[in-house]
Amino acid sequence: MSRRQNHPVTLSAPQRQELEALISTGKPAARAALHARILLKADQSAAGPAWTNAAIATACECSTQMITRVRARFAAGGLQRGVHRKPAERAPQRKLDGAAEAHLIALACSPAPEGRQRWTIRLLAERFVQLKHCESLSYETVRQTLKRGISSPG
Repeated sequence: MSRRQNHPVTLSAPQRQELEALISTGKPAARAALHARILLKADQSAAGPAWTNAAIATACECSTQMITRVRARFAAGGLQRGVHRKPAERAPQRKLDGAAEAHLIALACSPAPEGRQRWTIRLLAERFVQLKHCESLSYETVRQTLKRGISSPG
């Protein structure tokens, strides 16, 4: 029984060739290969099998919701959008640049404050701000920076 699909997929011959080449050659990302297989099976052109979402889900061992999303992305943005992930809209901004990280590591390697045996992450964050290297700094940023920059405590 064939149900009407919300986002019909109709591929041209060059598009079919591109998807088949993606699957058969090289080492595509697993997700891109799966999306290419979904689009090939969903193709309602004369050359395509026009499978239902349920049949594709069974053949590709994925959910029908995934097939609906791939169909919708193809309908909205074409072949590249249907197969490949959307690039990240923004990359997270780093709080500290290389010079600031070096200052933080140097501070962590310096003698502990008076009355303390060693630096704590929170003390380092407070002192770093007091020294006006930045306006604010979370102790988690200090922890991650030191985890990358120091192999053993000083």
